[in-house]
Amino acid sequence: MQKIQKTDTIFSETIKGGLGNMAATTTVKSDIEIAQEASMKKIQEIAAELNILEEELEPYGHYKGKLSLDIFKRLQGEEDGKVVLVTAINPTPAGEGKSTVTVGLGQAFNKIGKKAVIALREPSLGPTMGLKGGAAGGGYSQVVPMEDINLHFTGDIHAITTANNALAAFIDNHIQQGNDLRIDTRKIVWKRCVDLNDRALRNVVIGLGGPVQGVPREDGFDITVASEIMAVFCLATDVQDLKGRLARIVVAYNMDNEPVTVKDLGVEGALTLLLKDALKPNLVQTLENTPAIIHGGPFANIAHGCNSVIATKMAAKLGDYVITESGFGADLGAEKFLDIKARAAGIKPEAVVIVATIRALKMHGGVAKDGLKEENVDALAKGMENLQKHVETIQAFGVPFVIAINKFITDTDKEVVYLQEWCNERGYEVSLTEVWEKGGQGGVDLAEKVLKVIEKGENTYAPLYDLELPLEEKIRTIAQKVYGAKDIEFAPKARKQLTQFAAEGWGNLPICMAKTQYSLSDDPTKLGRPSDFIVTIREFKPSIGAGFIVALTGTMLTMPGLPKKPAALQMDVNEDGKAVGLF
Repeated sequence: MQKIQKTDTIFSETIKGGLGNMAATTTVKSDIEIAQEASMKKIQEIAAELNILEEELEPYGHYKGKLSLDIFKRLQGEEDGKVVLVTAINPTPAGEGKSTVTVGLGQAFNKIGKKAVIALREPSLGPTMGLKGGAAGGGYSQVVPMEDINLHFTGDIHAITTANNALAAFIDNHIQQGNDLRIDTRKIVWKRCVDLNDRALRNVVIGLGGPVQGVPREDGFDITVASEIMAVFCLATDVQDLKGRLARIVVAYNMDNEPVTVKDLGVEGALTLLLKDALKPNLVQTLENTPAIIHGGPFANIAHGCNSVIATKMAAKLGDYVITESGFGADLGAEKFLDIKARAAGIKPEAVVIVATIRALKMHGGVAKDGLKEENVDALAKGMENLQKHVETIQAFGVPFVIAINKFITDTDKEVVYLQEWCNERGYEVSLTEVWEKGGQGGVDLAEKVLKVIEKGENTYAPLYDLELPLEEKIRTIAQKVYGAKDIEFAPKARKQLTQFAAEGWGNLPICMAKTQYSLSDDPTKLGRPSDFIVTIREFKPSIGAGFIVALTGTMLTMPGLPKKPAALQMDVNEDGKAVGLF
């Protein structure tokens, strides 16, 4: 998300749509100020524009609503809309505005007369209160009500937290009550979770205080969006599929080193009950009243990084085009969308938008964080190798693409021209995108170019690897074809797990790589396009309910920590009860 000083000059034209006729001035407003001035339609109006029946909408206040899964039954014979995936290059810590471009592109599609529905992930409170901020877009390309979406929204993530921790309680209670399943307390792999960045909870000891307080053992917390229940939630197609996936979750191993599942505990029904209402996707709108479905929110660096299958498929039934996104760069979220989500759900992406920023490319060219605002065409030229690798990744999947230059006010004309010419010389479709400052109007050129590549009909999408390949070969394929690695290696624990997984019959599952978002490699300090490197797999986590195997690389953690100065320090509520400082 773009952060700028409030005294900067942006533009002088009038924004129309959800903002009414509010003229932009030389005083730049914060995202929350822009969002609070938006002219939102009642959620019933947004639903009616999508031909959603009154009984298919459950309003949550005036501007949010949940959608009934019965919509699928009513529209099962309707043709699905075309899916456009928005991804990016390896980002700076602040992010490169991928959500902003996704929202702006959806608005732009509607400006040129195309019926588009945006499909996004729900923001996690961890990064919202921490460093990166929320995932509601920014400037004049936001989903609203922004403060609700970035905070508790409709409670979906809290429901997932509750289900996750209920399962943990059931495990410990089973052990306390006699342990009929002979669970080895040293081999419990299920952790508790909370939707916050809290490093102090990574490793804890529970069950202290005497015999009636439980069995003492080591435990830990993950952030909720890294929980397998979040992944299960986002890949389920309906309530019964959700229940079946929950039942398959492996929570521990017994004294014979055999997996113990939720089904063995007999609590899949209770967990489904806790999640059944959350499974209904959430309908909101953008500043320009474009409909947006926001549902689910797994991280892309430690999970699969895509919104729910239900939300994407419902958006495809309700619109002619679906504008969706996946987390971080094409090496993470897009690879997982194309290898895991699209394959499992039968979704065919028609085009990919690769978001690039000049500041991130300069960072990949060797410029330090405090020098990114200074013109440096030489560093930009060097950093282009990172963009080139992401282009090659999307080409490997056979999906047509457009490069979107997400323009920042610190970008100079020379830098913009260089990036445009670099793309043109290689025959890449490129669009200078100004949706942050101009809303949908700033993305019209991008929308037209996306339509252009779709209409060419040159889509040969296919996942990178066959599911019948051994797990090791799937990982090698991702590491070499997506990251550009020389090869892979396994720590002793990971090598032992590979043997066990093959014996359990899990070898035909896809791979979900847990890797740093800042580098193509597993080392966050190796920027640009590193070469001749080895990707090390330190251990695996079987996510059998979700339907994939998580491979943890480097030092990836499933519970982040807060920075020295969290974003929360700027947040408050004013005397009128309105949120302030929320970006």
